[in-house]
Amino acid sequence: MNVGILGLGLIGGSMARAYSKAGHTVLAYDLDQNILEFAHLAGAVHGVLNDETVGNCDCILLSVHASGCISWLEDHAEQIAPNTLVIDCCGVKEQICSHCFPLAEKFGFTFVGGHPMAGSHHSGFKYSRSNLFQGAPMVLVPPRFDDPQLLQRTVDALSPCKFGSFSVTTAGEHDAMIAFTSQMPHLLSNAFIKSPTARKHKGFSAGSYKDLTRVAWLNPIMWTELMLSNKENVLFELETYMKSLEAYQDALQANDTDALIALLDEGKRCKEEVDG
Repeated sequence: MNVGILGLGLIGGSMARAYSKAGHTVLAYDLDQNILEFAHLAGAVHGVLNDETVGNCDCILLSVHASGCISWLEDHAEQIAPNTLVIDCCGVKEQICSHCFPLAEKFGFTFVGGHPMAGSHHSGFKYSRSNLFQGAPMVLVPPRFDDPQLLQRTVDALSPCKFGSFSVTTAGEHDAMIAFTSQMPHLLSNAFIKSPTARKHKGFSAGSYKDLTRVAWLNPIMWTELMLSNKENVLFELETYMKSLEAYQDALQANDTDALIALLDEGKRCKEEVDG
């Protein structure tokens, strides 16, 4: 299989390594020519994804920010072969699917929205690895929900990544859920670390601090675009969280032991209910 990969960051680079390791031919493009050359030397990439080679791809994986995916697909849609499967790997789906589904229908190729639920607080090709996605969930947003053959084709095309499970949903449902599971944790972690006490924490912190602050180390430009692209869902989650915090604040200010116990117990029970 000839696989085209747009973007050789952590996600695209790890996919390049996974497909190359599985014996497929990987053609890639990255704005940084040095990264492209390094990926070639590392054996993850075999050629360049460009105007001349894009028509030879059986599958194309778009692994840059949403606006970059849309722009690249608009520029190359006419050159993509009708039997090609294009899958994006962006963190938001409504923005990209609303643009790319019509493009695919117009030019005859197949587009499926995707979001690999794997990553790291590190970014860039140098942190990529062929087993990044092994056992991880993959979310798919197909253009149709009555085509099991398309879903199987997509799962088969992604098999070198060795995902552990696949979820199928709509773009809107994906974005509402991802605001809670991904974008809010990054926002909260990034805000929490701004406490002046953080400068003095060494020797006083353990697992809970590390768990909470791990994703404060993020790519500001990428996460800004993701959050603004999903603004309404993120604002809903943020407002919900702030109301909860106000309840804890009120109980503390009033020295209300019973109220604080009730709030903490409610949170514990919620955790038990949602995560077992």
